[in-house]
Amino acid sequence: MQRRWWITAGANLVMGVPCAVPVWLVWYIAVNGPLADLGWTQREPTENDGMMLWLVIAGPIVIAFALLWWFANDFVRRWNTAAARVYWPVCALVTLVPTVMLMIFL
Repeated sequence: MQRRWWITAGANLVMGVPCAVPVWLVWYIAVNGPLADLGWTQREPTENDGMMLWLVIAGPIVIAFALLWWFANDFVRRWNTAAARVYWPVCALVTLVPTVMLMIFL
């Protein structure tokens, strides 16, 4: 039983390393788009290409990572006995651990 959790946690920790890229792209779009329009942040002064370019770049990357994450966890889920309402949120949080560590230490 414990080994199955280590496989799940390990897979999500490994996937959390490249997860920093989609998280950063979503953050960058949010800061320079809707949050700046609300007055909560300031736009990057050199960002004058508009948001469509960023959506064309970020959209496929975020979707590709989300699909890869879902397929990998769906595959690993077959050997895990946790309830789905526990399994999926825990996997999402474990995947974000490397990104949060990067934010803290860099």
